Amino acid sequence: MLDRPHLYIDGQWLAPQQAGHFEVFDPSDASLLARVAAASAADVDLAVSAARRAFDHGPWPRLSGAKRGAILRRIADGIRANLEDLAVLEVRDNGKPLPEAQWDIADAAGCFDFYADLAERLDGEERPIALADARFRASVVREPVGVAAAVIPWNYPLLMASWKVAPALAAGCCMVLKPSELTPLTALELARITEAAGLPAGVLNVLPGLGGEAGAALVEHPGVDKVAFTGSVPTGSRIMQAAARDVKNISLELGGKSPFIVFADSDIEAAVEWILFGIFWNQGQVCSATSRVLVERALYPALLERLVAETHKIRIGNGLEPGVLLGPLVSAGQHAKVSAAIAQGIADGARLLCGGQRPADLPEGWFLQPTVFADVPLDSDLWREEIFGPVVCVNPFDDEAEALRLANDSAFGLAAAVMSADLERCERVARKLQAGIVWINCSQPTFSELPWGGVKRSGIGRELGEWGLDNYLETKQITRYESAEPWGWYIK
Repeated sequence: MLDRPHLYIDGQWLAPQQAGHFEVFDPSDASLLARVAAASAADVDLAVSAARRAFDHGPWPRLSGAKRGAILRRIADGIRANLEDLAVLEVRDNGKPLPEAQWDIADAAGCFDFYADLAERLDGEERPIALADARFRASVVREPVGVAAAVIPWNYPLLMASWKVAPALAAGCCMVLKPSELTPLTALELARITEAAGLPAGVLNVLPGLGGEAGAALVEHPGVDKVAFTGSVPTGSRIMQAAARDVKNISLELGGKSPFIVFADSDIEAAVEWILFGIFWNQGQVCSATSRVLVERALYPALLERLVAETHKIRIGNGLEPGVLLGPLVSAGQHAKVSAAIAQGIADGARLLCGGQRPADLPEGWFLQPTVFADVPLDSDLWREEIFGPVVCVNPFDDEAEALRLANDSAFGLAAAVMSADLERCERVARKLQAGIVWINCSQPTFSELPWGGVKRSGIGRELGEWGLDNYLETKQITRYESAEPWGWYIK
């Protein structure tokens, strides 16, 4: 069992003030993996105060972008130097297969490198603005927003932390990071890596703890200027309400029920491969998972047959075992939630083609077979609500207009995908899909250079790319009067 008895506050490893802890379990066998320090509201206050001192009086916001970028690159190097250990820890904490974890950790390092580049570009960025009134000279500058709070989910523990920490640090902000209580371990390792990279004390503080106590206290703290959250719609709504009291800057990346439109001229093997990747990667615990597949009727029967055949071939097991491509769900609670959704879908009349059960040879842990439904009622929760598990719903359509109508008939708008040999049609459909992210002839590729976020109930704002940096910057105009002539409004 791992013991993590300390919080990381102001560059120090401190015991929580109320001496609390919580337990973390290995999803593959439900065994106790770690006991972790639990932050209380008092610890949150200590961490926010440390971040405030670091921002108001410390060197970090006042360093050049180049110097901040150099430290971000050292953080990236530290992540890469520990990639294998971090990946194994992520598997034991989250349950995902090792190749996925290795991909995630490498991606996290790349995210720090990307924002190191953007930090450098902030130097000398002051932009002169030509004014109609020549008596004035004006410029626009961007400055760090201040103390940022980041609350991250359990599905990509280190990667989601990096998506928020890297741009915040690049901008010159100081941050308090609250990882999920289900998967806090790699966030604590990130604190060690940033410390070794030379990040000044107080710039990054890491507070594992329960959402209802540490998370709530953090987003409501008056010393926090900015809240960045990734997670569920209900929690995001509560964060909006809490932030409204102090009119805090917020960005929210919330749920999804993403459609994948497959036209009949698509290559069936490519379509099945991308459907599998779009829903079974990370056990379907992906906000952007393309869980609603719409297939043109001429291709529908053949695609269903191939999809079921390939789904049966997916190896399920402990993520550390070679060849495993589907690990356990993250927790007993998540397993129960997804299982209940499957049962309700069957009761609602959806046709279960495969999966839906615990694998017979895996009695321990929180495993669930990859699950395929067809002919799903359009008013069922299975079709309309985010399941966040390895469950895909497949329905037919007759023409492009119907495909778009069905795809856009959702409260969510995070991502969408379209597949066809007709690229002109793909581009046309992509522009009509109501989503912040659209993939053509693929599903789920994610790049640090591109914006990530959605419309409707899928959130507010964008992460990644230059848009992710904008989350942590305020824009200021500076205007001066240059004329030798008096203004002469009151004093003639």
